[in-house]
Amino acid sequence: MSAPGWPATLSDGQVTLRPLRMRDGPSWMEARRRNIEWLRPWEATPPRGPSMFGVSAAVFTSMTRRLRSDARAGRALPFVITYRGEFAGQLNVAGVVRGSMDSAHIGYWVDEKFAGRGVMPTAVALAVDHCLGPVGLHRIEVNIRPENTASRRVVEKLGFREEGLRERYLHISGDWRDHLTFALVRDDIPHGLLHRWRRQQSQGEHPVSRHRDTPA
Repeated sequence: MSAPGWPATLSDGQVTLRPLRMRDGPSWMEARRRNIEWLRPWEATPPRGPSMFGVSAAVFTSMTRRLRSDARAGRALPFVITYRGEFAGQLNVAGVVRGSMDSAHIGYWVDEKFAGRGVMPTAVALAVDHCLGPVGLHRIEVNIRPENTASRRVVEKLGFREEGLRERYLHISGDWRDHLTFALVRDDIPHGLLHRWRRQQSQGEHPVSRHRDTPA
């Protein structure tokens, strides 16, 4: 049985979110190889045992099987980001908790060659609207290292609320790192986050800048 709101394909203009597929392997590996040094400082690592950071077919297959299993169980929504039909990165909605919490968190990475085109703010807005709509969640959060100014800029442009610092919160690039938590709840965006983002763009409140959309 499918989980609420999954599978789903979401689009706005030239940006699309769609489910991760096994046949994305070659595109995923090519993008990761090209961006390996750029992504490494922000990559999650296990506190015990060898790092799984890599670009092999085995790593992709293991990751995809795990994410698709989580999606079937209603614990995650593993999206691929495409821009003009080309593989551009990933956006994962994970840690889906139902009941009295009804929340999840978002993580993402984007190919450096697509940075500065508004791809990531649009992708995050699409995902948030879907999660707080058809998926039926109440709250979405994004956790970002304080020094990752580009990813902080994404959530700031979208109007996420900064909730504070979580010390040594996630194991990133070989050590436990502090993270800032940013969040939105459904009542914050009654007309949807994408609608608010597009309105801000049209009014010049938060113009798209040529920043580097590094991972969160």
